[in-house]
Amino acid sequence: MKKTKDYYEKLDKRTKEYKQWKASFDADNKIGLGDVIEKITEATGIKKVVKSIFGEDCGCDERKEALNKIPFFQQRGTECLTEEEYFTLEHWFSEPRNVVSPKDQDLLFTIYNRIYHKRQGRTGCSSCVKTVINELELMFNYYNSH
Repeated sequence: MKKTKDYYEKLDKRTKEYKQWKASFDADNKIGLGDVIEKITEATGIKKVVKSIFGEDCGCDERKEALNKIPFFQQRGTECLTEEEYFTLEHWFSEPRNVVSPKDQDLLFTIYNRIYHKRQGRTGCSSCVKTVINELELMFNYYNSH
């Protein structure tokens, strides 16, 4: 008997068999930014052209793996931005900044913590702040592209 998706969905969710299937099913069906870009380049013929110019080892696979690690596309349970949060980020990203004030940090971390289910607090670590800003910018840009 071939075990189909229906078979596994009817199993008791507490069984080892179901948990193993669910883990492999989720892993097989997770789509990352690298996967999206690969599909676009295949559909437009760009991938074929690049492979013909640079050969099979053109670096595409490494770039795809790196792009698939971008947090927004990887995290499950990410919340959507509210309208107020979107406009806050739109205003914040509209001008270049060299310094993030404590007030701005509180604002950005509040949005970040809610949408990513984190508990990040204000910090003096500039790379931590930059990571949060980059992830919020990625989310904001995603909204703008859809």
